[in-house]
This record gives sequence, structure tokens and C-alpha cells, in this order.
Amino acid sequence: MPDARSPIKHHLVLYRREPEQGRTRFFSLMIERDLFGPIRLVRNEGFVGSKGQEKVENFSSESQALDALEGWARAQRHKGYTDL
Repeated sequence: MPDARSPIKHHLVLYRREPEQGRTRFFSLMIERDLFGPIRLVRNEGFVGSKGQEKVENFSSESQALDALEGWARAQRHKGYTDL
């Protein structure tokens, strides 16, 4: 059960293995509420073992952020990313 005090509302991590190069990529999506209240969708992508690159989008409602998260997840699954 999620902690009610946590700012994180949804979190999804997808992976894509590239065996010919001997590496694995990750794509992380997280919906959170920042300290001042706005809802943020945080995307982080890169190679497993690296910090990756982070991008943040602000939304006026959690449902809008969830729609964006689902759209990103669907797009990444079409590129070969899967849940482990």
C-alpha cells in the first residue's frame, strides 16, 4: 500500500534489451506532486547503470498527467520496451 505522505502517485519503469550491443536501456515515468502543489510527469531514460536524462512536464490535474503517462508508455512499448 502506498504511503499517503509520499508525493509519488504513479511510477512505471520499462526496459529494452539490446543483446547485440550488450546493454539494456530503461524508460521511467513517474507522476508526482511537487512541494508547491503542481502535478508533474517526470520522464527519465538512458542505459541501465547510468543516471539517464530527465525531463519534466507540469499538468493542472492528475488525470491529465495519467493520460500523458499512458501515452508515453504505449509509445515506448511500440519501440520494444517491456516490464521486467
